[in-house]
Amino acid sequence: MKYFMTGDFHTHTVHSHGEGTIRDNVLAARAKGLREIAITDHGPGNQENGISRASVPEMRKIVTALNEEFDDITIHLGVEANINSKGNCLDVSPEEFDDFDFVIAGYHYGIDNGYCLENWKDFYKGYNSRELMMRNTQMALTAIYENNIRILTHPGDKANFDMLELARACAETDTWMEISTSHATLNVRQIKLCAKTDVKFVISSDAHMPSRVGSFEGGLRRALEAGLDPERIVNIERGEKDA
Repeated sequence: MKYFMTGDFHTHTVHSHGEGTIRDNVLAARAKGLREIAITDHGPGNQENGISRASVPEMRKIVTALNEEFDDITIHLGVEANINSKGNCLDVSPEEFDDFDFVIAGYHYGIDNGYCLENWKDFYKGYNSRELMMRNTQMALTAIYENNIRILTHPGDKANFDMLELARACAETDTWMEISTSHATLNVRQIKLCAKTDVKFVISSDAHMPSRVGSFEGGLRRALEAGLDPERIVNIERGEKDA
């Protein structure tokens, strides 16, 4: 059985640390036959790679113009917010949500109030501190419950979380859990665990160069190996693409 991706909802451009322009990503998506693409550069709290808040109006103008130019694809302006431990636990405020079509969110290093150094040591040295995992889980749960997040990106990457608790929260809030083709997460074991809940999944390229836009095959292989019903992946369909 053949499968294809209908939309790639996690891509980066030169507005954060991607290599292509918004237009480059859109052209790549059209070449892959996608129906939708989202431009989701890193939130402003990422010290090295975050977008400038001042650039958002110009990004919106570009996206609007491209939607007017092309009638075969829908282009969304989003942002990949950074999960942290303060306030609404994101570096995008509730008021700023209106600047975007939707917000996706994930945990990254290079942010304030995110236990970054502790997590780097814990995650890569294999210390697996339960106390730190509980703190990580609590900040992620707060971000999920207090914000209207479309996708929880590459959950389990760069830090340890209680993945079953995250999956339950995502199921309750209709937040999609990402199977990333740029990261090892969700891995097969994590997919099996999260699939015990009613959570929906999405495969994303997390493309940082236009050539990777629309990449989904690696994520789908993991999902199938985990025994996940592809019907639970919101942007994957069976059969041939529309002509």
